[in-house]
Amino acid sequence: MTLRISVLDRSPARRGRGSAQALRDTVAFAREIEALGYHRFWVSEHHSVPGVAGSAPTVLAAAVASVTARIRVGTGGVMLPNHRPLVVAEQFGVLESLFPGRIDLGLGRSVGFTDGVRRALGQGREAAAGFGAQVRELLGFFRGDQTIYPGVHAIPAEGLDLPVFLLATGAGADLAAELGLPLVIAPAHGERAMAEAIRRYRDRFTGAEPYVVVSTAVAVADTTEAARRLLVPEAWSTVYSRSHGVFPPLSPVDEILALPMTGRERSRLDDIVATQIGGTAAEVTDRLGALVETTGADELLVSTSAYDQAERVESFAALAELAAPALSG
Repeated sequence: MTLRISVLDRSPARRGRGSAQALRDTVAFAREIEALGYHRFWVSEHHSVPGVAGSAPTVLAAAVASVTARIRVGTGGVMLPNHRPLVVAEQFGVLESLFPGRIDLGLGRSVGFTDGVRRALGQGREAAAGFGAQVRELLGFFRGDQTIYPGVHAIPAEGLDLPVFLLATGAGADLAAELGLPLVIAPAHGERAMAEAIRRYRDRFTGAEPYVVVSTAVAVADTTEAARRLLVPEAWSTVYSRSHGVFPPLSPVDEILALPMTGRERSRLDDIVATQIGGTAAEVTDRLGALVETTGADELLVSTSAYDQAERVESFAALAELAAPALSG
């Protein structure tokens, strides 16, 4: 393990604990992750999702940065179609000014999962089509470019140099290449499709050096079965959301496995867990090695949730041991 490893936390709610506790758990988890030596800690943006408390990533990033000292803090990501680029630039200008040299700006193009959420955000499905123009506008505010809005300054963002990442697949990877930005990508449509998008990104990259961050779930435990159990709660919430349209709070593993699932639900659950990286230290090392060989990743962004927070921290501690040379560097 010779590459950087970072962490994405979506602030999942756990049944019986509520959203406020989920946010406090994220802040506490960030301190644990920093102590383990990870490179970055990112938070996400989701709206009107009962099982996810992270709806305001810039606010949450500020809370995380205020209780940590070394680890980079950022967003994975701010969904730019939901916001005006000027406001995003100003918000990250404030963050970078308060925590200089530690802030990352990760951008995504989602506009909400339902018509109701999109209406509440004041956006339609078509808003995502303008993502490229919005990214260019946002970058312009950091450079002090007043071509679009003469006389408008993004204070205190103007002149600041902080890393901007694009969370993307397919055409989004092409946009990252065109703008010379680091790419964050997950195997949402399979590792083969991801590898092809990464290849195009590198071939078309226009900046100094392409940079690829591969996002995946990883669980490390003493046995393969114990690692699989760590992955089940979030996998089941994903399966449930596809059947019922609602992503619920995480539930205890034994309760999930005892549910009277349909054959389709059980098959989906098994498929999701199988595509994630879970197992003993040796098994995880082999699978991560294969993933890095396939993608040429420069960095891994690990996004693993579990119902039991203590078990989750133990898994990340075990992963940190595997990656000790990279993390110490």
